[in-house]
Amino acid sequence: MSFWRKDLIEFALSHETVRQMDSLRSWIKREPANPLPFFHLAQFYRMENRTEEALGLLLEAVRLDAAFADAHAALAEVYVVRADYPAAWRHARMAEQNGNPRAVELLRRYAVTE
Repeated sequence: MSFWRKDLIEFALSHETVRQMDSLRSWIKREPANPLPFFHLAQFYRMENRTEEALGLLLEAVRLDAAFADAHAALAEVYVVRADYPAAWRHARMAEQNGNPRAVELLRRYAVTE
């Protein structure tokens, strides 16, 4: 790996990721009833393969707003990877009912059974 990528680009990206995650944690402290920072922080955790933390944040997001379609779709993705297909379908349907059909389409495309 080149010096530029290893020492500069990856460092800068990592630093920016940490900064963004800290900002989201601060947002959660300021507005604990707002589901958006929980959802966004969960996306960072998913990128880092911190699935348990992401799952908890996504569940909190839908607890705060049961109609949060994007959070339900993300939960469906998490559950399908864990092979919890009933939970994946439950959240996919909630996402679809609230305007985001992506998870249902994904589950159907890959013939995920209920």
